[in-house]
Amino acid sequence: MEEYHWSQSDYIVVKALENGVTIIGLTRGRDTKSHHSEKLDRGEVMVAQFTEFTSAIKIRGRAQVYTRHGYVETGD
Repeated sequence: MEEYHWSQSDYIVVKALENGVTIIGLTRGRDTKSHHSEKLDRGEVMVAQFTEFTSAIKIRGRAQVYTRHGYVETGD
């Protein structure tokens, strides 16, 4: 079996379109919990990675999100 390296896991890029955009990392496992959060101001960009501990990323506020699957803009 080939060993999986987290450096090969997916990344997303989030660009804040307003002040106070919140990015929340959610854990893997039986119980999904918030384990990290960041606040971005308008124009700030964050690159986030899915890892051994992060299975989902929640975004609150208006932002542009870029992934290898395409682009989406969050709602109001």
